[in-house]
Amino acid sequence: MPSSRPAPRRRTAALLALGVLAAGCTGAPDGPDGGGAAGSGDVATTDAPAPEPRSASQRLGLRTGWGPSRAELDTAARRTARLSLPELAGQVIVARWSGTGAPTALVQRLHLGGVVVFADNVSSTDQLRRATRGLQRDVDRAWPLLVAVDQEGGTVARVRGQATGFPAFMSTGAAGDAALTRRTYAASGRELRGLGINVDLAPDADVTTGPGDPVIGSRSAGSDPAAVARQVVAAARGFRDAGVVPVVKHFPGHGSLTTDSHLALPVQRRPVAALARTDLRPFRAAVEAGLPAVMTGHIAVADVDPGVPASLSRPVVTGLLRERLGFEGVVMSDALDMAAVSGRRTPAVQVLRAGGDVVLMPPDPAATRAAIVRAVRDGRLGRDRLRQAAARTIALLEHHRTGDPAPPGSGRAASRRLSAAAVTVAAGACRGPLVRGAVVPLGGDAAVAAFRAAARSAGMALGEVRYEKPPRPESTGRRKKDRAALRRWRRTEPVRVVDGTPVHLLSGGAAPDTGVVVATDRPYLLGGSSAPVRIATYGETPGAMSALVDVLLGRERAPGRLPVDVPGVARRGC
Repeated sequence: MPSSRPAPRRRTAALLALGVLAAGCTGAPDGPDGGGAAGSGDVATTDAPAPEPRSASQRLGLRTGWGPSRAELDTAARRTARLSLPELAGQVIVARWSGTGAPTALVQRLHLGGVVVFADNVSSTDQLRRATRGLQRDVDRAWPLLVAVDQEGGTVARVRGQATGFPAFMSTGAAGDAALTRRTYAASGRELRGLGINVDLAPDADVTTGPGDPVIGSRSAGSDPAAVARQVVAAARGFRDAGVVPVVKHFPGHGSLTTDSHLALPVQRRPVAALARTDLRPFRAAVEAGLPAVMTGHIAVADVDPGVPASLSRPVVTGLLRERLGFEGVVMSDALDMAAVSGRRTPAVQVLRAGGDVVLMPPDPAATRAAIVRAVRDGRLGRDRLRQAAARTIALLEHHRTGDPAPPGSGRAASRRLSAAAVTVAAGACRGPLVRGAVVPLGGDAAVAAFRAAARSAGMALGEVRYEKPPRPESTGRRKKDRAALRRWRRTEPVRVVDGTPVHLLSGGAAPDTGVVVATDRPYLLGGSSAPVRIATYGETPGAMSALVDVLLGRERAPGRLPVDVPGVARRGC
């Protein structure tokens, strides 16, 4: 994409190679504008006066190279100049709402920049489409509203029902095909666009480190930073192909941490030089690819700004992400209703002072807007910093005003293709059928129902599960003895009898040692089983179960490979 500045690729790579990302990223002065350099990276002044910026967006310090053109940035900058201070403060807030109707009154009253869709806002895809269309139509705004969702695939999917279910992002690491990833996420994005959603809070750029990662898991493409980087860029480009803004998350990386930021503040203790080789690599790739938006995580980076969540830290957001990695696009905080930032005074103001642009899901949007207004009026936050944040988001939404919408369910073939490329046989034959005769799926209701439907469609024989008890004791004519025998019989639990090969569809917990064991989410449970056939599908969608059935029948091979180390598993795939 064209840019008004040199591309950051060579500069960023050199900085990372030299391990200087941490230099000068602490103790930066933070004036009323929330501006200023992060430490020793300032350019030395000369006697020659700096040239006056030529346009409205240049005067706000906005650069191209991440999506919006200079003309779009200029238009956005001029629009922010016409907003009142309360309107500017509302424009940087993206909030939750209650119910299934369009939250038009809430958005208009606070001049919110947008809203986030959660499962409790969705009763059907038709209802959601009506709500989002009504919201965009009825809010008197010259630019689009930001309508976001967490629709990653796998366990994180807010819109279900008629919408296509996609497998977890780890399936892309197992498949290892960036072109396929791009096509798959374009299909997902087209469905979202058809529902009136223009921003997806995905993909996860986190590099998972294994079973000790309690939050990210299968939301990550894997444990190899380079492979994760390739899949993140491919998925994000797929979303953009559909006209949906991807938000790469959770900077500077959550996959190597053992604390859940929903519950407490995780602390990243590794030095930045080490992070540059691992956690930061997918984000560096995202910046170099010109991707438009990054979400900062509530993670304290001890080597940069001890004790301060990255989302609220100027040394991390401005120093590390913007100045060192060269990111010029929209920075969105993680949700401010999470425990990692609870109890902190005016976290929204800290997000903006740090260099962020979007304040996501504050617990009280009205109080948050008032706090931002007060911060500008008392000099703790510069109005130009607020305008800069608002202008970035407005320009990005204008840049993605139109998209390539498709109806719900149109992505089912794409979802199955990804699952078929990802399914991994970690134990069992690599050719031919893996089961003989009837099979019996066991597990959660959704997975079992999807498997049964796929099996029936493929002509696979399905057995049954019966529960048997010993015969009722016969009377001996001795009442006391007969009553005791009858009581014992009634207390006897029925024994489960499986008529066929059991196929255990498991998303977690301990795995049995018999039949076929299938990991439908994280694959680590495969290492705790000695079952003769062990398979990872990274999802329990209809497409994943269809691909699984064809592999079990020997009709398709399983090309996927485990994208993480699984202790106890001897091979990564076939």
